[in-house]
Formats: sequence, structure tokens, C-alpha cells
Amino acid sequence: MIPAPFGSSSAKILRDLGLEVIEGSQWREGLERLSGNPEVELVLVDWNMPEMDGLDFIRAGAFKSRTRRVRIMMVTSEAEQEQVLRALEAGANEYLMKPFSKEVLFAKLSLLDIETPPV
Repeated sequence: MIPAPFGSSSAKILRDLGLEVIEGSQWREGLERLSGNPEVELVLVDWNMPEMDGLDFIRAGAFKSRTRRVRIMMVTSEAEQEQVLRALEAGANEYLMKPFSKEVLFAKLSLLDIETPPV
């Protein structure tokens, strides 16, 4: 199970890759869904979320107390190297620049050891 921004293209691509997706439209909903689904393996976080940006969402530490390892992928149009470093230092495991293709997302999932069912 992978949370993704509500109605996002990343959610569609993840479904196309055969993964189960949980969507949240803002940070509170994302945290609620994350806490209610201990089997989540990966969280896609948009840098530009309403009310709380993705960087602060990661820093909030909602992923640190889980018994299962959750990988975090920052998904954003922020392309500056400094932004990438800030996200990784905050706790993101990978960084995905928008716009992206199914192939690029698949490659990032492979880097994070997220298995996708045969499609």
C-alpha cells in the first residue's frame, strides 16, 4: 500500500504498475491514513501540499515510530540541487521530479526495493 496525493498522476501510474494505493488530499488525511495502515511500504509526499509542505510533513516524523520500514519519496517540481538535499536530509529516501513517466517512477521504485507485481 502506498499513499499518494489525491487524484494524482502518480497514483494512477502506481495502480497501472499493480500496486495498491491509498490517497490523501492533505497532510492530516495522509497521516490518518498512514497510521491506519501499518502495511504501507512507501509514502509519496508532494513538496507543495496545502497547509504543510512536504518537507515539514517528513520532518514531523510520522514514519519514525513504525515497526515496519517505510520509504519516503518526495515528488515535486522543485528541481534545484539544494531542494533535493534538503528533502534527503529531512528523511526522504528518494526524490522524483515532475513531470515524470511510468518508466522513471518504476526505476525509482526499484531503487527503493519496492516490488511491483508482473503487469
